[in-house]
Formats: sequence, C-alpha cells, structure tokens
Amino acid sequence: MSHRTSFVLVLAAAAAFCVPWRTAHAQRLAPGPQVLTFFSDVDDSEQPYGLYLPKNYDERKKYPLVIMLHGALSNHRLSLKRVFGFSNQQGENDLEATRYFPQWADVDYIVASPLARGTMGYKGIPEKDVWDVVADVKRRFNIDEDRTYLTGLSMGGGGTLWIGLTRPDVWAAIAPVCPAPPFGTVERAPNALNFPVHFFQGGADPVVNPEGTRQWRKRLEDLGTKVEYVEYPGVGHNSWEKAYADEAIFKWFGQFRRDRFPDRVRFVTDAHQYSGAYWVRFDKLTPGTFARIDAQFKGSNRIEIATSDLDAFTMNLAGHPKYAKGRQVEIAIDGASLQAAGDSIGLIKENGVWKIGGYEAPPTAKHAGLEGPMGSAIDRRHIYVYGTAGSPSREETQTRRDTANRAAAWGNTNTGSGRLLLGMRAIPDMQVRPSDLQSSDLFLFGTKETNTVIAKFAEQLPLHLDPKAEGYGLVYVYPVNGHYFLLASGSPWFPIVDPAPGAPGGRGGVPGGAGFVRQDISLGIDFFAPAQRSLTKWGDFILYKDTPTNILVQGRFDGNWKLTAADAGKLSATGVVTVSPVAR
Repeated sequence: MSHRTSFVLVLAAAAAFCVPWRTAHAQRLAPGPQVLTFFSDVDDSEQPYGLYLPKNYDERKKYPLVIMLHGALSNHRLSLKRVFGFSNQQGENDLEATRYFPQWADVDYIVASPLARGTMGYKGIPEKDVWDVVADVKRRFNIDEDRTYLTGLSMGGGGTLWIGLTRPDVWAAIAPVCPAPPFGTVERAPNALNFPVHFFQGGADPVVNPEGTRQWRKRLEDLGTKVEYVEYPGVGHNSWEKAYADEAIFKWFGQFRRDRFPDRVRFVTDAHQYSGAYWVRFDKLTPGTFARIDAQFKGSNRIEIATSDLDAFTMNLAGHPKYAKGRQVEIAIDGASLQAAGDSIGLIKENGVWKIGGYEAPPTAKHAGLEGPMGSAIDRRHIYVYGTAGSPSREETQTRRDTANRAAAWGNTNTGSGRLLLGMRAIPDMQVRPSDLQSSDLFLFGTKETNTVIAKFAEQLPLHLDPKAEGYGLVYVYPVNGHYFLLASGSPWFPIVDPAPGAPGGRGGVPGGAGFVRQDISLGIDFFAPAQRSLTKWGDFILYKDTPTNILVQGRFDGNWKLTAADAGKLSATGVVTVSPVAR
C-alpha cells in the first residue's frame, strides 16, 4: 500500500469518526418520538424533554420548530403524543399512556415538549426550562428561526400565552388550547400584535370557563391581533383531542413566518427581564409598573410613538425595510417632534420631556436579573440557608432546620401540584461555600444574631429585625454582589392562607385544591405551592405581625434599591426594624 493511499484512508476514517470535522448540526438520532435531556443550572439536574425528529432529517436543511407545553399533572411524553393527536386509549390512565409512543404519520417539523418540573406552570423555573430546551434544540439541529411556533393545553395553554406575550418576537404563531394563564398575562395582551393566535376551547369545559377564553378572543381582536377561535359544543376539558386531531395544528402553523421587522411595535412590560420586542428595547422603567410603547413607521424614516410610564428606550432600525441608512429619522413622540440619525437611536425622558440620547444606568440601578420582587429570588438557582449562631438548643436548631427544609420542599405540600422535579438545597450557614455565593441566590432565615451569613453581610443589607420583637416577621429581597439575598426574619411567612385559587389538576386539568374558582382560571392562576406563590405578590419587602395576613408595611425599593422616605418612616416607626444607611 502506498503512502498516498494510507493517507487517504486515514482522512476517510477521520471524516467518519471525528465529530469536530462535522457541521455543528450533525446528529445521528433515530427519527420519530424520543426523549432527550439538557443540564439545568437551576439545580444541577438533567431535565428531560420530548422530541420528535422527522424522517430523513437532513442537517443541511432548516426545519420549523414547534414547542409543545403540557397540562397540569401531565408530562413531556404525554404532551408529545397529544400534539400529534393521541389521547389515552379506552380505560388507559396517564401512567400507562406515558410508557410508550405510538406510530404516527411523519411531519416535516421538529417538535420539542419541555417538562414543567411537574405542575409548576410556566413562570419562573419552568419558564427558564422552556428557553433552555429551545436553546438545546437549536444547538443540536438546524432550526428555521422564522418558523418557530408555540402551543400547549390547559396549564400549557396558559404558558403559551405567557411565554408568547413576554417574548413575542420569537414566534411566528401561537395556539393556546383551553388556556389557564398565570397572573399578569392579561396586561400583556397588546404584545400579540404581530403574530396570529389560534384558540381552541371546549364549550362545556368544567375547568377553564369558555367565557374566559371568549374574552381573550375579543380582547385580542379589539387590539388588532389576527385571531382564530374554535369552540367545540358539549366538549369538556379535553378539547385538545379535537384541536390536535389529524396533525392539523402543523398545517395551521405552516401558513406563517415570523415578521422580523414589523412596521408597528406595541409592547407592554413591568420588568427589565422582558425588555422589549422586534426593533424596540426598553432601557429605563419602574419594575412593578407597566410601561407601554406603541411605535409605528408612517413612511420612510418617519416614526410615530406613544408611551406611558417609560423613561428611556432604544430603537434598533438596521434591516427594517422602511429605514434608509444615512438619512435623518423624523420622530413624533407623545406630541413632540425630534430628529436623529443612525441605525440605533436612543431616547430618554428628562423632566417629562423626551430628547435624543442614550441612557446609562448607574451601578446601583435595578436591571434584568436584579430588579425584584421577592419571587424573583426563587425563579432561578437558589439555596435555603438556616442559621446556627446564637448557641441554639438542639430543639431550636431542629426548628430552624425544619423551617428551611419546608421552604425548599416545594412539591411536598398538599397543594395539588404533586411531586416536583426540583432539587433545591437546604443547608446550615456554616456550609455556605464561596462557590455558592458566586453562583446562587441565597434564601436566608433568621437575623444577624442567628445566621452567620446575614452577620457577614449585615452592613450591605438595608433592613434588620430586632431579634427580641416577638411575633413580627420581615421578608425582603436585596442585591448583594450580583445575586439576590432573600431574608426571612422572625415569624415564618408560612403557613398562610392560599392567596390564589387552587390549580386545576388531573388529566390535563380537573378541579384541584381548596379554593378552586372556575371562572378565574382563564384570567389568571399560579400553579406552584402557596408559600412560594405568595412571594411573587408582595413586592420587595413585607413586615407583618404574627402571619402575613396581617401586613403592617409592604412595598418596593426604588429604581436604585433605596427605600422611599415614607416607607423608611413606616418601618422605623414600628420600633422593631432598623433601617440601615444603605437603604436611604
């Protein structure tokens, strides 16, 4: 054998077996339904998701992607079956149906179905999981980002509305089926201007009131959204069986492509986390207050804008067909007329007057990832830390440990949520490592007298509860070294009365826990445990007596994480809270 022949054979072998020589989207998975995993940095776990890969997948071709969200007490395997039109067989329960995938007709789509950690809804940690699944699929496969679609049923139908409306520029179309959206979704309805929405609803649904979904239809139609609505007379909370029959949802999705540069952008948000859409990005707003913009090209380089509760934003115009590079842009905003040039134009409001200019946030300003409220500290990687300081007795140490363990055990309470695939740590203060401070938010129990971590960072924290104040409870969130500290001092914030109606459960959703109110489901519901749910509703801080049902002071820090003079006065006047200089 010649040296040249040997070299050719070596190259051939390398081409066959050396992965780095292949394209980024090369893969060798079998076609059809299957389960993949991604590594979640929320709790260092492998999280599964269902995947459908079309027959004869060609890595050189871009494929449309459908994200399918499951209902309450369901899972990723069942939802993958549902979106292809398969319900349980006669007499089959969900556990039995989960064990296998049937054969179904091929579609030229990639389909991914995340797992919402059980029944957690699609805000917070499960919401992050959805985006992690999207990223993992794009890493593995060649996805057409202009043909990316979102659908789901019941809890997943609500998640479809939430995720679709918080980041509308990702999707070409969305299809909520008997949707049970989380609280805060209705306010974002204006964001659905530039993609079509297809609702499916059972007319006799005992869980999601059909009238609520009809109201969603009317709400979006009145706002100018292209809406299609199908209601099945006499059908209960299993309308997905008809909605997804014969793989019809893929045919409907196939009509639409994402509009990357719509003439008009209308966007509403109350958080830097969801900072804009398409060619508009919000730079300064007040977290917790809904800021709004309606920006529209009226001709070449002519833009008309109306805003409310918005203090600064940027328009990124490069690539828009109605933007001519190198020419002045005429801007009419809230009754004022301005001119500017450039692909990226910043506007800032000073003393109530808009002017051209970029906004530079001070280092202490609230921003995406550090803006509150308290619930934000449990929306991502976090650790529950109880104190061992103050020479506690064995019984007191056990009580402190039990408090932290109970807070960490989201799915082990009687909430109708079932077992959750969520593994947060509960540890004593002496076990907090430097890597924990660098990677995680900390949920700290106790006071600076009882918890060594609180004591270590006491001068950086704004509020301290007097350890001798009997029956008082103080809970607040505050940024420390780029992460959240969530402090719970004094009387535990749980058990409390569930502030929201019970979650629908069962096979895609049947009435669940105490407090279930049928007509509220279409307007807003949060699915996770009441104790954690409460943290999403109280702002940045709360002081109470005995239980959080008896609130003395509550509110939010300002845009620079300072207390207002009024709130500082109220807290100080109680005689049980010390307001530190960092909060003033």
